[in-house]
Amino acid sequence: MQAVEVYTARDLRNRSGELLKHATDGNISIITKHGKPSILAIPFDAHLLQHGIHRVIALHMVQSHQLTLAQAAKLADMDLSSFIELLGASGIDAVDYPPEELERELEDALAACDHC
Repeated sequence: MQAVEVYTARDLRNRSGELLKHATDGNISIITKHGKPSILAIPFDAHLLQHGIHRVIALHMVQSHQLTLAQAAKLADMDLSSFIELLGASGIDAVDYPPEELERELEDALAACDHC
């Protein structure tokens, strides 16, 4: 999933095919009018039908690294543990550290525990 794409009202007329392709690929878009958000375009897919709009937006925003887990859980109106379970059920990783960063985090955590 990519970051949210922004289109203008003029783009909607001139680039509608691109907007539809973006949605078909599973991406959320915002259409603006005079520089202000006017329309939110969300793919109509199984996640939307199963989970509803707030949760779908929260899932998308976590997957595209635009919200933290805690922020997305609040948007989805769920506790953090339940939201993490929803991520797993939706096939979205709750944590996606690169292996070297994860190793560094684990080493730091173990070092901190040694000082306890």
